Amino acid sequence: LTHGSSGSMNGPQLSELPDDSEQLRPYISRLRRGALQAGELSAVRSLSSGFLLRFLRARDFDMELSLKLLLNYQRWRRESPEISSCLSPSSVLGLLNTSYHAVLPQRDCTGSRVLIYRIGQWNPKDWSAFQVFRVSLMTSEIISRENETQRQGLKAIFDLAGWSLSHALQINPSLARKISSVLSDSFPLKVRGIHLVNEPMFFRPVFAMLRPFLPDKIKQRIHMHGSDFRDSLSGFFSSHILPPEYGGHGPGITQVCQDWTNHLLQSENLLQQIAAHPTGDVTMTPDGCLITEEGGTL
Repeated sequence: LTHGSSGSMNGPQLSELPDDSEQLRPYISRLRRGALQAGELSAVRSLSSGFLLRFLRARDFDMELSLKLLLNYQRWRRESPEISSCLSPSSVLGLLNTSYHAVLPQRDCTGSRVLIYRIGQWNPKDWSAFQVFRVSLMTSEIISRENETQRQGLKAIFDLAGWSLSHALQINPSLARKISSVLSDSFPLKVRGIHLVNEPMFFRPVFAMLRPFLPDKIKQRIHMHGSDFRDSLSGFFSSHILPPEYGGHGPGITQVCQDWTNHLLQSENLLQQIAAHPTGDVTMTPDGCLITEEGGTL
């Protein structure tokens, strides 16, 4: 079950092939067959090739692990409708407008996407932890459609300046488990690094709650930089991609947050379509229409 019929190519080499490569077809067919044979996916109408490829690339074409990830993703969506069924950027526009979140315009030197979350911009009086987590899910759904991100994954910088007890109280063990499962084995993205900056002392108990749910591989990729983070962060990221607020000379944080917010808003139709039909392929035409993989325009 582990490898298909493409001779001696290994997972990373298969990942580099274009989506329509003949050599990928046997893998896609076998994953589709395995998924449809699993009772949990009986209600799914179709599994598009583009959708299946995300899971194959996320697990370097190991068939067993790809299928496990796919089933976990479906289970996670089913068990967390309060997060996964509403992927509307306009519903959290007030939060996005506080410069809470950005995906940097440039990738790092390994090709990973770099995400920034500024937790202090989140006011728990205005936004629940579910709404905040939904922002991450929207970004994840969008970037997981990028081939380069499927291959090279993402790195996230969490700026915890302003983290307070009211933030901590929002995160109960059940939500902690949901966050952890997305980080580890329920979403088709490789998490290559998690960098915490400005983390205060009382963040530690919350992290202690998340930690048991995380696999060792992810634990090893978590780096705590404290408040004197500029030098240590530059050991992981080139300065030309980071905003000045994080020791770089890329565009400023307000600008990159605004640009990503605009990108999310332009993707509103796409995201709502993903929420409704997560297993299909949905693409936008230049005039903003949605096309499903079957070819119909919505």
